Amino acid sequence: MNISTFKDSPRTAVSELAKTALIAGLYVAVTVLFSVISFGAIQLRLSEMFNYLALYNKRYVVAVTAGVVLANFMSPTWILDVPIGGIATLLVLLLCRRATRNIKNDALKMGVTAIIFALSMFTVAGQLSIMLGFPFWLTYFTVGVGELLSMTVGGMIMYQLHKKLDFTK
Repeated sequence: MNISTFKDSPRTAVSELAKTALIAGLYVAVTVLFSVISFGAIQLRLSEMFNYLALYNKRYVVAVTAGVVLANFMSPTWILDVPIGGIATLLVLLLCRRATRNIKNDALKMGVTAIIFALSMFTVAGQLSIMLGFPFWLTYFTVGVGELLSMTVGGMIMYQLHKKLDFTK
């Protein structure tokens, strides 16, 4: 170890925290901006595009999870959505990192992630079924399709951004 390791540590910590806070804040902002389509049995949560960042750097697992927790306070089922949505997001992001760690092709990595997230929407369907009496299977289908669409559109955006920005840093 050299002296520059210690010299850069506070700067590095602040930089990591700032990047984490920025993504959490962007997740919340996009969710709130499009809140009319971000919640409910038929939803298109465009902020889900930030899920892809977790594939490139583990800091974004925390960032996106924090963003989901904060954004879910706006949900009509927030009492369940905050804890369950937060835990589910954390677990699915970790699962996606594990499932795609050996995939080199970014498009394939994103496709696998989109499918995993769409399948994970049973948690949202369960909440809507318990809290609002929505039929589980129909709600699971509509929320899952919405998630797949959100992740597809978001994936195209993030894929293009990743060509210009290095998400690993």
